[in-house]
Amino acid sequence: MAEFWSHTALPLLLIVGESLLLMGTLLIIVAFLLYADRKVWAAVQLRRGPNVVGPFGLLQSFADLLKFAFKEAVIPAAANKGIFLLAPIVTAGLALSAWAVMPVAKGWAVADINVGILYIFAISSLQVYGVIMAGWASNSKYAFLAALRSAAQMVSYEVSIGFVIITVLLCAGTLNLSGIVEAQNGPLGLFNWYWLPLLPMFVVFFISALAETNRPPFDLLEAESELVAGFMVEYSSTPYMLFMLGEYVAIVLMCGMGTVLFLGGWLPPFPVAPFTWIPGVLWFLLKTCFLFFLIAMVKAIVPRYRYDQLMRLGWKVFLPLSLLMVVLVAAILRLWQQGA
Repeated sequence: MAEFWSHTALPLLLIVGESLLLMGTLLIIVAFLLYADRKVWAAVQLRRGPNVVGPFGLLQSFADLLKFAFKEAVIPAAANKGIFLLAPIVTAGLALSAWAVMPVAKGWAVADINVGILYIFAISSLQVYGVIMAGWASNSKYAFLAALRSAAQMVSYEVSIGFVIITVLLCAGTLNLSGIVEAQNGPLGLFNWYWLPLLPMFVVFFISALAETNRPPFDLLEAESELVAGFMVEYSSTPYMLFMLGEYVAIVLMCGMGTVLFLGGWLPPFPVAPFTWIPGVLWFLLKTCFLFFLIAMVKAIVPRYRYDQLMRLGWKVFLPLSLLMVVLVAAILRLWQQGA
């Protein structure tokens, strides 16, 4: 019995505890990032934004949570009720589970697996199923057509993100996320990070992340002025909130991915004091928030693309560019190795 607890039960309880701690922290951070997103948008438009609930409106996201939780969940009579309710759970669950391999500091990962980058890419690819399930189960042609074009958008930009990841893997030589961060550790600090040599891929990743996570100017999954919430048109109350939660968790995940792949993860910008005195988890959080601020600014200042412009950008610009960069990076690394 003692051997069972020491070899099986205790490690399992430790993993469950770490997972719950990470999920709770992540949900609180997402709540305040949602508040920051609304405040940035308001500031650009010379409005106040949320400023009533709590000091400076900081508790607005929690008030919205209570509002959604206590509203009545309306399910269409002709909908497939099981799949209809399962779709938002799948969307939110997949978005949260992707964080299991994200290293927020050195040694700070629930599961520091050797193929962490493939795990995240696989999880993000599966999120399209939540969209398809929601559109089909609603038993509405409106929602179903919106789900189809949403799936096309998400799949199209996953291709570009995949080639971006390949260029980073070629430079780092590992699929482990912590290993990718360590590969960017050097005496020059931020000039050793991959944002500089892979700047075109950083730009492609950032824009593709906007399309992948349904952010303006590519928010054609919702497009409230055209589709009235798109594939979520039949949803209300808590199921609708779960879709929104999954979307924002996925946005923060892409910011974290950008931090790990291009901005050195938990590494300080310069490997000297006083930068090294700040804990790595704070550097990771600051870089992630910086990328989220850029995403919020894009939402506030860039007009929405048409759907044909969106697909043309993905297939005729980003795909050839990312393929070319993969070939160039591989060739340069090969010549560098031969020269060495």
